[in-house]
Amino acid sequence: MTTTNTTHASPRDNALRFCFAGIGGMCASFATNPVDVTKVRMQLDGELANQRGQLGKVYKARHYKGIVRGAVTIAREEGVLALYKGLTPALLREATYSTIRIGAYEPIKVLFGATDRHHTPLAKKLGAGATSGAIGSMIAVPTDLIRVRLQAQGHLSTGEQPRYRGFTHAFTDILRKEGFRGLYRGTSPTVQRAVIVTATQVPTYDHTKHTILNHGWMMEGPALHIVSAMTAGFMCAVTTSPVDLIKTRVMNQQIKGIPKSERRYQNGLDCLIKTVKSEGWLGLYKGFIPNWLRIGPHTIVSFFLFEYLRKKAGINPI
Repeated sequence: MTTTNTTHASPRDNALRFCFAGIGGMCASFATNPVDVTKVRMQLDGELANQRGQLGKVYKARHYKGIVRGAVTIAREEGVLALYKGLTPALLREATYSTIRIGAYEPIKVLFGATDRHHTPLAKKLGAGATSGAIGSMIAVPTDLIRVRLQAQGHLSTGEQPRYRGFTHAFTDILRKEGFRGLYRGTSPTVQRAVIVTATQVPTYDHTKHTILNHGWMMEGPALHIVSAMTAGFMCAVTTSPVDLIKTRVMNQQIKGIPKSERRYQNGLDCLIKTVKSEGWLGLYKGFIPNWLRIGPHTIVSFFLFEYLRKKAGINPI
């Protein structure tokens, strides 16, 4: 029997929500990993190059010239499989991060006083999204850090050894050289990004969908889910690109044998200031297009599957 409201959801339905959220996120991550790899490379391309007065020169000198040409460059230099670097930690990340941030969104929304899923104030949705995103990201930081570092490894010169040979080697090497705290490097920008992502993505999907339903413009179904997900994906890319770039750079920086005072970035704020000073405000939006092309399809696939699996299990849609 279909659950009538989140407030009356059975333990079985709540458990399935978390499970379906994780499945949707993992499938979406698999589909968008090539875009994610290209995005990371573009975010690191020309890192802190002084662009003042020579924007054109630095722009032309980029190694990864756009999302399509960047992906082609990676495939040509490193092989097609290089576009799936970091897949293992990416899937493990979604198994924790998306399971929690999407699965816990509705229960937390109810805790904030949402009793009618068709007419819930936007503020409660934003609060629920920010809370579930923060919880999920704090748990998933190590997998996110390893994913970024594996995806950042580019073409190697003759005789050059890769920084990490794979997920297990990366995990043990970071633990041995940087300690347990090293696995949580970049936690601050990661959590900030997750709060922004979930507070933008899930509530935008939820609010767009029910606004359309309440006005009678579309009926509940796959078409509505896709339209709502596309809207949520675009808004998410706009709000998260700067903090996503900062997170990538902080996580990827070399720290072994480098005194803390001499490291490229002391923290997320230091990265923000140095990036803007060296590359201008637009530098914060490096990799925006691949970020959008990743978040858009990722949002569509994850929410489409989430809603589809809920329907099959007899659980009301979001």
